[in-house]
Amino acid sequence: MSNNLEQLNKPTNVEKTSTKSQVHSLIYCRVSSERQKTDGHGLDSQEHRCKDLALRLGYKVDGVFPDSVTGGGNFMERPAMRALLDYVDKHPAQKYVAIFDDLKRFARDTIFHWSLRSAFKVRNITPLCLNYNFDESPEGTFVETIFAAQNQLDREQNKRQVIQKMKARLDAGYWPFGGKKGYVIIKDTTHGKLAVPNDEGLKMLKPALEDFATGKLIRKVDVCRYLVEKGFWKRQAAERYIDKITAILSDPFYVGDIEYKPWEVSRRKGHHQPIISIETFEAVQKRLKNNGLSKRIRIDTSSDFEHRGLIICDGCQCHLTAAWSKGRKRKHPYYFCQNIACEFYRKSIHRKDIEDRFNVLLKETRLKNNADRLVHVVFDRVWDFEVKNIKYQEIVSEQQVKALEKDIRDFTARANTAKLDHVREGYEMQMAEAVAKLKDVKERPKMQENDLAIPYRTALDKVTGLLKSPYSIWKKLETTEKHQLFYFIFEAKLPYNLKTGYRTEKIQSYARLFEDFATQNTLDVEMGGIGPPSSNWLG
Repeated sequence: MSNNLEQLNKPTNVEKTSTKSQVHSLIYCRVSSERQKTDGHGLDSQEHRCKDLALRLGYKVDGVFPDSVTGGGNFMERPAMRALLDYVDKHPAQKYVAIFDDLKRFARDTIFHWSLRSAFKVRNITPLCLNYNFDESPEGTFVETIFAAQNQLDREQNKRQVIQKMKARLDAGYWPFGGKKGYVIIKDTTHGKLAVPNDEGLKMLKPALEDFATGKLIRKVDVCRYLVEKGFWKRQAAERYIDKITAILSDPFYVGDIEYKPWEVSRRKGHHQPIISIETFEAVQKRLKNNGLSKRIRIDTSSDFEHRGLIICDGCQCHLTAAWSKGRKRKHPYYFCQNIACEFYRKSIHRKDIEDRFNVLLKETRLKNNADRLVHVVFDRVWDFEVKNIKYQEIVSEQQVKALEKDIRDFTARANTAKLDHVREGYEMQMAEAVAKLKDVKERPKMQENDLAIPYRTALDKVTGLLKSPYSIWKKLETTEKHQLFYFIFEAKLPYNLKTGYRTEKIQSYARLFEDFATQNTLDVEMGGIGPPSSNWLG
């Protein structure tokens, strides 16, 4: 069934056209990974064989389009194939022959194989393969479909084998994917490929994670700023790395464990060296939980029940819900527990009791006079930290602008001097990416000098006023703003007991926090990056 085009001594249908004018050809090469490209020289050998065929047939090679990504079976996910089709679209008057080393380089999926064939037919492109002779007859179409299906089967079987081997490595406690940030992959005589911490992992990431666990670095953005300043991340503002640090903070890999949920590989001990201890990791998870789920502000807040979402049942620690209950003459607002296993299940608490007792709690939650000095110290340090960080970020942005402008000039010069179309298009793509990044950097809001010179004493007075009398602020706010203020005042949601009211002995508040600091004489201790509240209720 197969005809080897290496034995091309007789003219083909394509070759006959060369008697009138020289045939123009395009060469497409593809390997399935970057490693095959660099280690196996697969692209070079394919290009050489295709050019040799074009030379023997007397075809002019207008361009070579190499791909080092598989794109699965979808040819539209392969950049070089898209570039080849775009190139033909830009030269509609010219007929082309597309030369492939092997039918597997064409498309390894039956559906996409014929989709690509249709795309070629629409553009009047004639496919030519060294190891297969395309035949437009019904029998040829049938054989071609069989070969395409066989190629798809080979690809899917190979994918399954690769996944099975990688999953086996995961099960054995090894990380089979690319290196994690802070690690480098080495070849070990005993373990094979093994992840080992590098200098940026041990000297930058490790202290950052430990400082977050202890609270020295309060917020995720503080961790990002620390890592950017140390050079762990580069080129972007710290705020751009929030998602990445969130993933790192919750990844058990950094404590020496292996886990991969997409393949149902449960957490287990890995063979790689951990960066942080299990105690540090657990402390980080506790902080993430406290800063996340327990502080989520309800979207469906209602002025009818403004404490819903802030109060939990003391009996079962589940949220208290609220609803209107219909009486004989009018409706009455109640809170109640919906947990059927709780001793307080469906026992109503009048809204007035919830609100009145909370107001009393707010009036009692005020900062004592002997803690005022610490408030001023913390505020001064945080203010100074934020101002310095703003200026630092502006310096970083200016450096990014200069670097990107230089990249754009370089890419432009290279594109103008490039002889091959696909090389020029590659530079143009890089230039477009650099232009987009430059636009993004320039659009970042800048803090003007007069903004930085605003007297912070006014803001300090507002914060101190809030700390001394939160109830006076609370009663002036809308429901959503009250929820924001609640999490500034209290560390977690408040448990409510049907008999005794609010249970606050285990709930940390800002007042108790500052008073504890004051009694421990921490004025001389260096503070971490504590962020001041920035909600509208501060004015």
